[in-house]
Amino acid sequence: MPEKAFSVCIKDSVFIDPCCGSGGMFVQSTDLIREKRGDIRRINVYGQEKEAATYRLAKMNLALRGISHNLGEESDSTFTHDLFKGLYFDYIMANPPFNLKGWYDDNLKNDSRWVDYQTPPESNANYAWILHILSHLKALKGVAGFLLANGALGDSDTLEIRKKLIQNDKVEAIIILPRELFITTDISVTLWILNQNKKGGAYHGRMLRSRAGEILFMDLRTWTENPVKNESKKKVLLSSEQIQKAADIYHTWQSEGTDGANYAVPELYRSVRKDEIEKQGWSLVPSKYIEFIDHDLEIDYAAEMSRIQKEMLEVLKQEMKSQKMLEDAFRGIGYELA
Repeated sequence: MPEKAFSVCIKDSVFIDPCCGSGGMFVQSTDLIREKRGDIRRINVYGQEKEAATYRLAKMNLALRGISHNLGEESDSTFTHDLFKGLYFDYIMANPPFNLKGWYDDNLKNDSRWVDYQTPPESNANYAWILHILSHLKALKGVAGFLLANGALGDSDTLEIRKKLIQNDKVEAIIILPRELFITTDISVTLWILNQNKKGGAYHGRMLRSRAGEILFMDLRTWTENPVKNESKKKVLLSSEQIQKAADIYHTWQSEGTDGANYAVPELYRSVRKDEIEKQGWSLVPSKYIEFIDHDLEIDYAAEMSRIQKEMLEVLKQEMKSQKMLEDAFRGIGYELA
């Protein structure tokens, strides 16, 4: 989904995936650009991959498809050896390993990528990915979209980093996706969107309003009506129409003329101000902000209780009938039950 969300605005741009794997996200992005009659020759992608075999596969995939790319001269860890240190990008897309352990090295304690925040916890790389990505965004216009496990929305050991990201107005949108979207896991995950400039103005043919101090929350966990057929595990797929609907919600929220204070649909999305997030302890869990309706309140209790009463009377009649049949059976062989 990140590649589809960004495909509409990466023309004439340079973008990077700091954990690019075999280059699949680049390939899908350029396929979408072709669908929209764009020119992939005007796109330049950067990527980094730790595993040597996967790195070679990524270079082959991109070369075979004619995608201009720079994956560095070697495979290496994004954290301990940032191949593109000092470079800044228009767009960043990533699907990092969820809850990665073993990422930390003592040399990273005062690394420039998080010197303005806090060193991410050694036990989990989620916020190391966030701060690495943020460090490579162009200061006045960089935008990033990436997937993380839902736990990153409210982890207690990353509270201070999350608080500062919100205070610095770097988080633009938090979108929880349905479960069972991915082959390797059945958990629900979150699409984060960071934006270095939420002040508004002209942007790719649209006029954007200022979203300073606001974050858009979306919850798409109920969008599970498109099961993937012929899979050994249960999987779902977001249709093109659903992806477009999510994009429309996001783009409308960004656009001039939208009232952010009242931009909400229960159980789907809501725009929230920074002061409300502070009251919730700097949590980015969407269910703390999106209204969820108690559907039990819609029940006609009188009618429902009448229905249940009739069903129970019928159950009792059947029970009395069964009891009489059992007593008659025992009586027939010379025994009384009472």
